[in-house]
Amino acid sequence: METESEPYVRLATLRQLHKVVADLNTARSLADTLQTVADGIVAGLGYELACVNLVRADGDLVVAAFAGSAAAEALITGRVGSRPSWERRLSMGEAWGELRFIPHTEGWVLIEDDVPQWHTEGPDPRFEGEWHPQDRLYAPMYASGGGRELLGVISVDRPRNGRRPGSWGQEALQMYASQAAIAISNARLRANMQRALVRLEREQQALRASEESFRQAFEYAPSGMAIAEMGGDQHGRLLRTNDALCRLLGRPASAMRRYSFADLVHQDDVGTLLRTSAEGGRAELRLGRRDGTYVWVSLRNSVVADTADGPRFLLTHIEDIEDRKRHELQLAHRASHDALTGLPNSAELRTRLSAKLCERSASRDQELETVGAGYDQETGGLFRDGFDFGPAGAAFDHHVHLIAPDEEVDDGTKGLAVLFCDLDGFKSINDRYGHQTGDAVLVEVARRLTTGVREGDTVARLGGDEFVVLADGLGSADAADLAVRLRNAIILPIRVGGRGVRVGASFGISWASCGMTVDEVLQSADQRMYIEKRSRSKVHRRAG
Repeated sequence: METESEPYVRLATLRQLHKVVADLNTARSLADTLQTVADGIVAGLGYELACVNLVRADGDLVVAAFAGSAAAEALITGRVGSRPSWERRLSMGEAWGELRFIPHTEGWVLIEDDVPQWHTEGPDPRFEGEWHPQDRLYAPMYASGGGRELLGVISVDRPRNGRRPGSWGQEALQMYASQAAIAISNARLRANMQRALVRLEREQQALRASEESFRQAFEYAPSGMAIAEMGGDQHGRLLRTNDALCRLLGRPASAMRRYSFADLVHQDDVGTLLRTSAEGGRAELRLGRRDGTYVWVSLRNSVVADTADGPRFLLTHIEDIEDRKRHELQLAHRASHDALTGLPNSAELRTRLSAKLCERSASRDQELETVGAGYDQETGGLFRDGFDFGPAGAAFDHHVHLIAPDEEVDDGTKGLAVLFCDLDGFKSINDRYGHQTGDAVLVEVARRLTTGVREGDTVARLGGDEFVVLADGLGSADAADLAVRLRNAIILPIRVGGRGVRVGASFGISWASCGMTVDEVLQSADQRMYIEKRSRSKVHRRAG
């Protein structure tokens, strides 16, 4: 019988306790640790049955390990007792330090709760202090720290000596429960660390696989790819380019890292690039090749981050659209230019002329004169009484207004001259030599007209043998001189099929001014051309 006067029993129990506690630290997993806790009760503390109830994530307790009876282990392992039922049991009975003892005389009230339990039938006690088959003894296990978090409860049954444990036995069980709590916490920590390591390794493997997939997709993409810095002084600087982009621009990867997109883009497309240098930006622009030529590309940006809070980069996809762009430009040119001569056609002529005109009329000029204000042709501003009021504002939309020079008095005023040209004698060439010769004559006349005007002037073919020249910034005498030069260029012999043919030309000069419509300007030039044509016919008849 265990009493305080038996030091040998206490020493033997201490040795057993030391051994089973040492075994707790050798378990390799949480499940092994829980079973070792149950086995240690039976092997080292003198109880025939031991059950370890572990707190789950939802707060309820599950029977996680059992020792001492295979039948009982098969019956209750894995069963769950609710947290309220367990808290009720831990608040009942006698408090032996941290232990809770519920004698059989009080345990009848727990028969109907849901805590899994096992009882071995046996005779009633014959003397005081003897263990009754329905006595209950629980050793709660708390996590270390001040929070007293419940980890689980050890329940024991049937002491081998048949007696309720004395003070030393109670102390030994309580000490064992404390060490078991430490072992379970450590096992959980190891399990969590192992799971975290496995998860981290899987994430790293996935990351490596993702990086390899990105690398292969980037390097071997059939179209150009680039990674550029985003933001800061180095915004747009190329950090990495793939083979397709290097081949497209004829530049090695080592050289590409010295550039930014702003260095490579055509100067006319810099504004387009700046407007699209952001996430989701798209643009069609020209990039410079090593040989000095430019290629049309479609550029699309997306943003990637190095880490969650790390630097952000622009991932740019560059697609060669040179063929499509050339086809589009060809279609646009065909729609706006004459198929035979390559000159702007009637629609393009009207577009260019309309861009020069606005709805400002003579009545507006009269209103300004009424209030003593004038319009400065060079500055685009209003003035009155010697004071400059700045730009004409929304009324004129900063437009340089066209005015017609005085054809009687050359006062130095410059305007937009519209020269309407009609060929003389062209019909007879068509009738005599055929349309093929006539087409050749038209092509040569178009070339001579284009050669005879300044860069920036427009030579257009209205159709048939009618041409129009737009020459801005001319005075009345300048326009007359231009018409003479062009006429003299046209009347020179034209060699077609081994023969020389001649055509004449009649010119009518009109002036485009704001307030006029495009039709009014062209009709005025057309009428003046016919006036000249009739006057030239009369001169030829008198000469004949």
